Amino acid sequence: MKPPAKPHPVELLFEIGCEEIPAGMLPKAEEELRVNLEKLLAAEDLSKDVAVETFSAPRRLTAWVHGLPVKQADVELEVTGPPKSVAYDSVGAPTRAALSFAEKQHVHVNSLYLVQTAKGEYLAARQVKVGRTTEQILTAVLPRAVHDLTWPRSMTWTGLDGPRFIRPIRWIVAVLDGKLLKVAVAGISAGDSTRGHRFLGSSAIRVRNFLDYEKKLHSNGVIIRPVRRQEKIGKELEAFAKKGSYRVHEDADLRRLVAYLNEYPTVIQGDFDPAFLNLPDEILVTVMRDHQKYFAVEKKNGELAAQFLAVINADKDGKGIIRAGHERVLRARFADARFFWESDQKCRLADYLPKLERVTYESRLGSYRDKVERIRDIARWLTEQWFNLGIHQAHVAEADRAAELAKCDLATEMVREFPELQGIVGGLYARAQGEPNEVADAVYDHYRPVGLDDPIPRNLTGCAVAFADKLDSVVGCLAVGIVPTGSSDPYALRRASLGIVKIILEKKLPVSLSQAIGAAGKALFAHKPKRAITSDQESKIVDFILDRARFVFREKEQFAYDEVSAVFRSGADDLVDAQKRLVALRAIRKSRNFEPLAVSFKRIRKILEKAGISPGADGRVNPEMFETSVERELHSAAQTAASKVHSLKRGGKYQEALEVVAGLRPVVDRFFDGVMVMAEKEDVRKNRLALLAQLLGEFTTIADFSEIGGEERLS
Repeated sequence: MKPPAKPHPVELLFEIGCEEIPAGMLPKAEEELRVNLEKLLAAEDLSKDVAVETFSAPRRLTAWVHGLPVKQADVELEVTGPPKSVAYDSVGAPTRAALSFAEKQHVHVNSLYLVQTAKGEYLAARQVKVGRTTEQILTAVLPRAVHDLTWPRSMTWTGLDGPRFIRPIRWIVAVLDGKLLKVAVAGISAGDSTRGHRFLGSSAIRVRNFLDYEKKLHSNGVIIRPVRRQEKIGKELEAFAKKGSYRVHEDADLRRLVAYLNEYPTVIQGDFDPAFLNLPDEILVTVMRDHQKYFAVEKKNGELAAQFLAVINADKDGKGIIRAGHERVLRARFADARFFWESDQKCRLADYLPKLERVTYESRLGSYRDKVERIRDIARWLTEQWFNLGIHQAHVAEADRAAELAKCDLATEMVREFPELQGIVGGLYARAQGEPNEVADAVYDHYRPVGLDDPIPRNLTGCAVAFADKLDSVVGCLAVGIVPTGSSDPYALRRASLGIVKIILEKKLPVSLSQAIGAAGKALFAHKPKRAITSDQESKIVDFILDRARFVFREKEQFAYDEVSAVFRSGADDLVDAQKRLVALRAIRKSRNFEPLAVSFKRIRKILEKAGISPGADGRVNPEMFETSVERELHSAAQTAASKVHSLKRGGKYQEALEVVAGLRPVVDRFFDGVMVMAEKEDVRKNRLALLAQLLGEFTTIADFSEIGGEERLS
């Protein structure tokens, strides 16, 4: 007899239809809906062999769940009851306790059985928990998946006590295996009809499954998959570039954004008056990109062309009406920019500095004028340090001037209208007004790097000003209690710290983080708000920046987690030096002696911690108290190695120094094979512990081998 056929898997089509969602929020919402559904299905044991795919467009969030079982699997449970001594009397008859247990479990008393537990024999019953249908589970799960979506802000459309979502929900589609799923979300009952494009499609489209849904939406002006929309945009941009013999100003973020702005994206070309090309390219590109979401185009020689490419939410613009509207809007925006460019330069950039008194940086940290004075102090201190260390490109006067001008553009009309241009506008005005290129470039670049992939300032003066600006932000904010929590970091302190780390490492700058933080603390005390920072706060600020450094070394430079821990435990106040030690550690890690010695060092640390002794503690080692030859051998080898290691470290030859340390592995092994560290004689035990403390303290100044992964045992 054939076993019963296994039920075929089913699929769910689920769509939340609403008013237009801001494009920047859609990718996160799309991903969050997928994660929510996966978690909720997993909690119901419905995730095996199930795929959840999510898509979004301005008016909809869609989930396609396929491979779902028809129902949950039945689960057999064993429920324990009273102990045998209570369940049966002296002649083996069930007691009232046994009968009550059977009644409660809805089974006959004869079907009960005994199980052996750690506490003895207990009465038990076997129960089968019948699985719910997938339909029943989804009815409960889908509203929860929508409710748990997080938004920067939400709206209500039926009163303050009504449902909340980023935009009013207008329709719900829920179809399970071709049939309508009876579920309600935000008070709206699901149906099997979706809506097409506002102008290109029908307002009532019945669907049976996802493939039917995708096909019919495409016929009604909606490309549901964002990746397909991006592909369409990319092909059309390339076609226009080829036809016009120009190239599109590359902007991956803008391509992604316009794909989420439009349900049926189509690229059109527009033109603008070539006279506007007299404005700096940065201003023109920013107006086109950030304000109009247009792609700038360049001639073959790299100069901007007097055309732009726009992405419209339509299938065509046959009469050019849409194009004319875009050209008219861009002409007005460019005219505004030209007015601000000319108006702002009627006075010198430095003349805007007094106006910064009225621009608040942070209520407890004063105005941007106060911040400028702090940045100047820190930038001068940095360049003085570098010049004294032989870096002759460090110019104190230029760094001071660039720091003085860096924030002046915040008071200009151009930046008020186009805040994305802050820093850039200051650099452009500085150059146009005859400031030295070194100063103008430093002002232009001083917000860099914005992220790990962003370039650092192009000259050392710019690095000094950018470093000073970011350090002042971190020190000042942490000093007044503004500490990033979770995703909340309003002053971008994590990003500022990453910028500091990136500048130091890419420029190979000799900087003591603790001394730099001390200099920033002095500037904070010397200028408004004249706040002193404590040594405890300084330590926390160092740790905060070092956390970002760990991230950079692990994620960007691909050092192993334990390698970073080993080097940082030996000190990382000088990040360039720490980077050299990391390179050396990684280079010798695969050597024959390294891993076994790391295990031995871990063992030494555990022994010392158990004995309450710090590595490198000032415990005198008395060679006359050695009882074995291996003790004398280890002591002698360690002294010889220490001399070599000190010499190599002074020359920055960290790999060679670590090779000398690794060479101690055989004698360390012989020591542990032949000596019981925790000897009964107290003076012998203390002497051996002092020897180990000296060994660990001496040879962990480059990297603490005990942080490297490996098995360990105590002795």
